[in-house]
Amino acid sequence: MTAHANDLAVDVRGLRKQYGDVTAVDGIHLGIRRGEVFGLLGPNGAGKSTTVEILQGNRARDAGEVSVLGADPEHGTRAWRSRVGIVWQDESAPAELTVRETVRHFARYYPKPRDPDDVLALVGLREKAGSRVKALSGGQRRRLDVALGVIGGPELLLLDEPTTGFDPAARRQFWELIRTLADEGTTILLTTHYLEEAEALADRLAVVTNGRVVAEGEPAALRDRHGTEATVEWTEPDGTPRAERTGTPTRTVAELMRRFDGEIPGLRVSRPTLEDVYLRLTGQSDQAVQVTEEDER
Repeated sequence: MTAHANDLAVDVRGLRKQYGDVTAVDGIHLGIRRGEVFGLLGPNGAGKSTTVEILQGNRARDAGEVSVLGADPEHGTRAWRSRVGIVWQDESAPAELTVRETVRHFARYYPKPRDPDDVLALVGLREKAGSRVKALSGGQRRRLDVALGVIGGPELLLLDEPTTGFDPAARRQFWELIRTLADEGTTILLTTHYLEEAEALADRLAVVTNGRVVAEGEPAALRDRHGTEATVEWTEPDGTPRAERTGTPTRTVAELMRRFDGEIPGLRVSRPTLEDVYLRLTGQSDQAVQVTEEDER
């Protein structure tokens, strides 16, 4: 394992998982520091959920070394499992119980649970404590799932595509909840394919495609490292719009200033966004351009 394994909540080396002829995880390396929010980005089928299942101990790996909170998940004890919370994509709460009954019931599974009423307040469900689970909205049910994920007071919280199907307002409310948990010191692993979500929440992130990590680092660092070209746009004197992709935008603007002898009509310099970098790293940039062109037609 790594030389600084004691500083890591999750330490993964050469993780592999195969289903028949399909390789879901192909040699993934990950190091997630204690107390950070780490984003695992990738398209559907990239291997994100399989990786989370292995980290939680719900699925056996074929190869590699894995340490989660200092233990191998395949041999995790009940005490170890109580230190790891998880929120899956699918709802897990029984529909007929009330919100309070559900949280109190799950609290009994843990040796040192958080106070159920405090958890309901944390996730914004105090006013819904007496409502049946089946009466909750989609966003409220997701908050309940998070309540069940944190009721045991986990050191590590695994969130697998937590905001899939949310409208923008519900997604941003959920982000505030995740920030609150992070501020409390909970280590969080978030899988998502929403770039805005990863950029808003993650201290660091890894981009996964075809079961492999193709880039890792802070969001801004990934933009700088992999988004090398900027686009310089301007308008010619005859009104013709022009655009040029370049790795030296400052030089291009300086040349335009000399040519125009001052002000450059319609000047705009745009650098690659995290989404641009993500699409390029996952091989979807040409596909995105094609979809855009079809939409315009």
